Amino acid sequence: MYHRHVRTTDPDIGINHHLPLLVFDGDCGFCRIWVDYWRRLTGDRVAYAPYQEVSQQFPQVSEAEFQYAVQLFLPDGRVLSGAHAVFLAISHTPGQGWLLWLYQNVWGFPVLAQLIYRFVSAHRSSFYYPTRLLYGQLLHPPEYLLVCRLFVRLLGIIYLIAFASIGTQVIGLIGSEGILPVGDFLERVQAGIGVDGYWRAPTLFWISSSDLALMSVVAAGGVLSLSLILGFLQRVAVILLFVLYLSLVTAGQVFMAYQWDILLLEVGFLAIFLSLPGPAVVFLFRCLLFRFMFLSGAVKLLSGDATWRNFTALNFHYETQPLPTWTSWYMHQLPEWFQKGSVAMTLAIELAIPFLIFAPRRLRLFAAVCLGGLNLLVFLTGNFTFFNLLAIALCLFLLDDADIRRWLPARITKLLTQRPVQENRLFLRNGALTILAALLLFLGVSQMVGTFSGGLPPGSKTLVRWVAPFHVANSYGLFAVMTTTRPEIRIQGSNDGQTWKDYEFKYKPGRLLQRPRWVAPHQPRLDWQMWFAALGTYRQNPWFINFAERLLLGSEPVLKLLDNNPFPEEPPRFVRAQLYQYRFTDLTTKRTNGSWWGREYLGLYLPPASLNVTK
Repeated sequence: MYHRHVRTTDPDIGINHHLPLLVFDGDCGFCRIWVDYWRRLTGDRVAYAPYQEVSQQFPQVSEAEFQYAVQLFLPDGRVLSGAHAVFLAISHTPGQGWLLWLYQNVWGFPVLAQLIYRFVSAHRSSFYYPTRLLYGQLLHPPEYLLVCRLFVRLLGIIYLIAFASIGTQVIGLIGSEGILPVGDFLERVQAGIGVDGYWRAPTLFWISSSDLALMSVVAAGGVLSLSLILGFLQRVAVILLFVLYLSLVTAGQVFMAYQWDILLLEVGFLAIFLSLPGPAVVFLFRCLLFRFMFLSGAVKLLSGDATWRNFTALNFHYETQPLPTWTSWYMHQLPEWFQKGSVAMTLAIELAIPFLIFAPRRLRLFAAVCLGGLNLLVFLTGNFTFFNLLAIALCLFLLDDADIRRWLPARITKLLTQRPVQENRLFLRNGALTILAALLLFLGVSQMVGTFSGGLPPGSKTLVRWVAPFHVANSYGLFAVMTTTRPEIRIQGSNDGQTWKDYEFKYKPGRLLQRPRWVAPHQPRLDWQMWFAALGTYRQNPWFINFAERLLLGSEPVLKLLDNNPFPEEPPRFVRAQLYQYRFTDLTTKRTNGSWWGREYLGLYLPPASLNVTK
């Protein structure tokens, strides 16, 4: 480091002596790429010049020193070199001072930074073409205003889907005459843990758990979702949407305990801070996408499940997933080499590609295509609600505004940026955001460590459990163990115990000739929960007894969740459930009799029950 007083004015090249001047090797193509990037980053706050044009002004610095490292001449007379010069120069850009802070405050970082700088400087010609390959000819400082505003609109669409979907079934699931009334649930929570229940079960339905309250929350969620989509009151809307959906997830109990529900909550919480469309918030979203995708692959191998390890998981998946589509039937018919290759591709994308989330720009774009493409394929071959749409939307954070402008029509980008960011109205400052980012990263890393080690790190258990009810940092991973058979429950009613009539569901497999339906992004939650119930017993699924009781009572909201009511005049005296093994037919069978499914009887799931037994 040098400490000399120097004059930094040259009218021929327009250098302002009141500005820091960064001098570089103008004959080095690698240097020109990065200096151009820094110039775009710092704007008119730093001056730049090749030493070939200004070296005569600084005789105290030799030509060899100019060729070896960039030199930063400061107005106060100091001269900095190498990594320190770069960090100080780019620190003149708001939000880019963290490298300088590390250099000045973290022991060992200056030595490490200078060593890396020296290595790169000594091999500049070798780094030129990789830089062109990974970043392109011109490096643009990433901007994320368009990315964040576009994502908020997409999030509004996903919220609208989620509220509309649950709105069609919430009364039958958790209403006063539903399967698991929320009022009864909250009474049990309060009786069990007292006032602590308000924290452990955060929901607005503590105020009122009436059917009107349920529908009011759903309606408010729909209105606020539209507000988010249209760009009105977005800061308020994104906060209220998180609160409303958290209320429903808490009140929904087993019917809203799915990974896409908690993913939407975690995304919705992070979206509150999109008023600050900068690198810190974008980094948090990238970390979330990394955890979500990487853990989805990791749990498949950590579980020890043989079907994932021998690449046969997709031999079963299309047939045994909760709600197959008709496309699943056709995928199931494909040869085994294709299925095994698909498993290998899935594991490669989930385990390797997520690391490119933190790579240079072009590798991030490649990661976005791979991760988005995988989720699109899953969406096309399964009914996983808005899960895959939300994952595809998260891939937006692998792009920057330049990419959005390249792919979206100009009229849309103009619409997204018509209201400028008003710094004086931001409700959260950078310091607070840094603390929040550190907290969320700590929680996310703790969840990942817990997935791999089987338990949370000792220092994080209390904090993770404290915030767990709000689902702001979660662990993910679907189908860790692949189901290889498909048990299905058939529910029947009878008035005499001899003649039984079938209750049919709207979407889950039942009639053999019925084509599997494509229902995503809507989620029929009772149909989904029936899939889980079939994997156990009715004693392991207490809600199932409540469901049978509602059928015996003829609950109208519950019956609306089904495709038919075989007892339209009065409820049956008895209800029972049979268990069948379902399987996809093959091409020959389907051509012969048109059936999509074959089945065999396994036995009773629930013995005949009546009200005097179930009460």
